[in-house]
Amino acid sequence: MTETPDPGTEADRLARVALTWLGEPGNRTVWQLVQAGGAEATLARLLRGDVPESALRTAVISRSAAGDPRRLAEIALRRTERLGARVVVPSDPEWPTTVDTLATLEVDGGGRINRDVRPPLCLWVRGGWPLDEAFARSVAVVGARAATNYGLHVTNDLAYGLAEREWTVVSGGAFGIDAAAHRAALSAGGLTVAVLACGVDRPYPMGNAAMFEQIADSGVLMSEWPPGSEPLRHRFLIRNRVIAAATAGTVLVEAAARSGAVQTMSRTIALNRRAMVVPGPVTSAMSVGCHELLRKYPETTLVTGLPHVLDEVGKIGEYLAEVPRGRERPHDSLDEESALVLEAVPRRGTAGPEELATKSGLGVRTVLRRLSLLEMAGLVVRRNDGVALVR
Repeated sequence: MTETPDPGTEADRLARVALTWLGEPGNRTVWQLVQAGGAEATLARLLRGDVPESALRTAVISRSAAGDPRRLAEIALRRTERLGARVVVPSDPEWPTTVDTLATLEVDGGGRINRDVRPPLCLWVRGGWPLDEAFARSVAVVGARAATNYGLHVTNDLAYGLAEREWTVVSGGAFGIDAAAHRAALSAGGLTVAVLACGVDRPYPMGNAAMFEQIADSGVLMSEWPPGSEPLRHRFLIRNRVIAAATAGTVLVEAAARSGAVQTMSRTIALNRRAMVVPGPVTSAMSVGCHELLRKYPETTLVTGLPHVLDEVGKIGEYLAEVPRGRERPHDSLDEESALVLEAVPRRGTAGPEELATKSGLGVRTVLRRLSLLEMAGLVVRRNDGVALVR
């Protein structure tokens, strides 16, 4: 009987790195083969041409022509070590098990992006925080790159407040809403994780380079791609499923009609995570995607501030968002009869008990009793010619 390789061995780690290079992360066929026979056996099978899927077979042949995958994986591991980074695999204690729910994710729509949504085989990490701790209490805050001042203001308040309450703020490191979320969390002295669509040694965009260094120092930079990997367009769409799966919920602040952030929300909804959407002006192109999600999916929740987000992701009773109320007025707590009598008192001048009884439809004795209560509450005053409102 053939013994299944120990998934905790360095050979398994090497094989997972090689498989990630041969096929893009999330590949359904590769993941299923690894689950069935282990990473080493899967790598050997692919390299000898025993590939059940034509697109994957073509990718393996093409990429193998560039060099021996095992050798390239060794180089990637050495490069990772020189960076002060690490490769985390499912057998490691810090593996964020929340991403394993991608094993059952099914997304509507054709194409590889919607088909290949399986869990990562391994993760590259820069930063001292263990991944399981970083994601234990985490919320993703995502949105448009071309954010408006309104969107940036809302994001700053949300992310700062979450970080203050020891929630990890997760985003994708892009310009706009993503960067605002990361910077607010850093300003609050909290933990933030940037999930990248390229190597952890070349975070994109370069305009956020200083921010990425801050995150590496006090938080976590994480990627499914080896060091040196380029930020190709399709990789952002692949990456989004991890943001959705790893966190307790995702807040979408701003998004155009077609947006990667909207795609992240579709994964969030499919995974039964908390899907929270911030509304915006109906005239804003940057809120079209938000409003369409609220219209289309009953699973989404409209949130307008930190209390709503905490109410969604916290434990039952941990956070109770107050119901919005107008300014309290003295007569808000009056009983029905007292309110009727008060309403009958003229705005100017005075009225006697009989006149108030006629206007309120109550008996004179009832009016007299309620007038005493209203006088004690400081709402009316008795004068020689009747009762008047207190100004």
